[in-house]
Amino acid sequence: MTMTEKDILREKILHLKEKRNAIILAHNYQREEVQDIADYSGDSLELSRIAASIECNVIVFCGVNFMAESASILSPEKTVILPEITACCPMADMITVSVPRNLKTQFPGYQYTGGYKYPADFTLKDIKNLHPGVPVVTYVNTTADVKAESDICCTSANGVKIVESLDSARVICVPDRNLSAWIAKNTKKEIISWDGFCHVHDRITTEDVIRVRKEHPDALLLAHPECRIEVCEMADHVTSTSGMLRFAKSSNVKELIIGTETGLLYRLRKDNPDKIFYPLRKDMVCPNMKKTTLNSVFHAMETMTYKIKVPEEIRIPAKRALDRMLEIK
Repeated sequence: MTMTEKDILREKILHLKEKRNAIILAHNYQREEVQDIADYSGDSLELSRIAASIECNVIVFCGVNFMAESASILSPEKTVILPEITACCPMADMITVSVPRNLKTQFPGYQYTGGYKYPADFTLKDIKNLHPGVPVVTYVNTTADVKAESDICCTSANGVKIVESLDSARVICVPDRNLSAWIAKNTKKEIISWDGFCHVHDRITTEDVIRVRKEHPDALLLAHPECRIEVCEMADHVTSTSGMLRFAKSSNVKELIIGTETGLLYRLRKDNPDKIFYPLRKDMVCPNMKKTTLNSVFHAMETMTYKIKVPEEIRIPAKRALDRMLEIK
């Protein structure tokens, strides 16, 4: 697509945005062109909260399915559009409420690594039945029905704080085994972890860290808590994508190695033109996040597809789990 064609497409999108009274949200991992057309970019919960606070009729969420669901949970009166209906999150799909899935079949190369070895076709209800009365802390990177079956939600930034706020010595954390390991390292409570993972962050090894530090000896390493615990332990700072953006702005360090999906590098470089950013691995790319294009956004706004609407019987308990999290200061 030439620049002229891209400019025409942008103008069409902006016209439709005004016509639909819409806002466009883009996750930090989206393509550069999609981030540029968005009214707001950020992490999933941050964007959903922004959308809930703004007067509009339509929310165009450029991300993956659970993000659009979160927007629907917090803004039930608004029309939520997901431009690419097949844009899913494999980690979110690794846990279901009651319909079993075989992880080894669905995710080739899957290997169990956690401390609690459950069958690959276990469900959230199964693990709750095994540990009656133990509160369930659910990462926001999950589907709406999983949130609805949980006691409270957490983000990658506040997981430790949420677990510490609960009056229980044992806590079930789903679905990310790596975030759970990071929480376990920073609390005295016993963490019962689900064995899910983000394939983008989980691929990083300690050998990758050793290599990149040799290549950039003056750079600080920032790692997302979805990385393996041994990688997090080697990092200079472990934080969410929003935390990385804040750290980069406030730090005097001129070179930073970024241990998360490469889409964040665009925003980091844009916000900090005087600093240099290196990806921890160049192949840290989420194919689902990259499905959305300008054409996707235009088609979605023109045809008003694909609409994401969380049923009330799921939305209300899911919102309760999110609200409980937001109440923790």
